[in-house]
Amino acid sequence: MKAFPFPVLLLAFVAAGCAHGPDIAVSSAPAAASLEIRQEAAISPSGQIALPSPETPPTSETKSADEFGDIAEFDDMDKGGEGDKAQIADPLEPFNRVMYHFNDKLYFWFLKPVAQGYKKVVPEPARVGVDNFFKNLAFPIRFINCLLQANFGGAAKELGRFTINTLWGVGGLLDPASAKDIHLTRQDEDFGQTLGAYGIGQGFYINWPIFGPSSPRDTLGLVGDTFLRPFTYLSPWYAGTGARAYDMVNDTSLSIGDYESLKGAAIDPYVAIRDAYVQSRLKKVKQKGGNPRPGDSGSQRK
Repeated sequence: MKAFPFPVLLLAFVAAGCAHGPDIAVSSAPAAASLEIRQEAAISPSGQIALPSPETPPTSETKSADEFGDIAEFDDMDKGGEGDKAQIADPLEPFNRVMYHFNDKLYFWFLKPVAQGYKKVVPEPARVGVDNFFKNLAFPIRFINCLLQANFGGAAKELGRFTINTLWGVGGLLDPASAKDIHLTRQDEDFGQTLGAYGIGQGFYINWPIFGPSSPRDTLGLVGDTFLRPFTYLSPWYAGTGARAYDMVNDTSLSIGDYESLKGAAIDPYVAIRDAYVQSRLKKVKQKGGNPRPGDSGSQRK
C-alpha cells in the first residue's frame, strides 16, 4: 500500500479523534474538534464567546449556538437530581491533566498553525460553505437520535433541513433551511445525549488524548455516532480520515481565538474546560428540541 507522509497521517489521526458527536461548547480538547467535537463534538478547543441568532452563519469571530451550546446559561441550570449534577467526579485527574497538556500542545503546535495557513488561503465564505456541507452530511446522527428520544418534531425538522439544503443549498454548501421564512433550526442531538435522556448519568470525567473531554456515557455515545457518520464507510480508510481531517481544519479556522480567550480568562484552564464540558452536556441532555424536557424543573433564563 502506498505510504503517506507522517504529517498527513497525524492530521488524519487528530481528525478521527475530533469526530465526537456532541460538538460541545468547549469541544473535546485543544487538539481535536465539538464537542457535536461539535458537537458535534473531538474537539476543537473552542469556548463559546458570542451567540449569534440562528440565521447568522458562523464566522471566524463567532460560532452558532447550535454547535457549541449556550455557555451563558450555565448559571441558570438546575443542579439537583442524580445524573443531573453540575459537578462530576474526577478520580483520574492526574491522568486527565497530563492529557489536557498533551492536547493543548497538539493544538498550538500542529492544528492551529495548519488552520491559520488554510485561513489565509481560503476566503471565509468558502470556509462557511464547507462547514455547512459537513454539517449537512452529519444529518443521520441528529435525525436518528431525535427518533430515539421520541423527538419527532425535531426529526421532521432535520429531514426538512436535509432535503432543502441538499436540493436547494447546492448539496449542503448553503443553508437556506435556516432562512427567516423557513426557519428549520438544526437539532443538536447525539447518542450521548440520548443515553442521558434515558437517565444514564455521565459517570466520571475522562480527558482522552486526541479525543478530549468525555465521560463513559459520552465515550459510548461517540462509538454509536461513529456508525452513523458517512465518513465511516468511505473506502479506503484514509479517504474517510482525510475528509474528517479537512473538516477539522476548516472548523478550527472558523474559531481560532475562542479557545485562547477561554484559557486566558481562566485561573485553572483544566478546571474551566472540564466544568464547561460537563455543564454544556448537562444542558443539552435537559433540553428536547431546544426546549426543556417534560418534567425538568430547571430555572428559566431571565
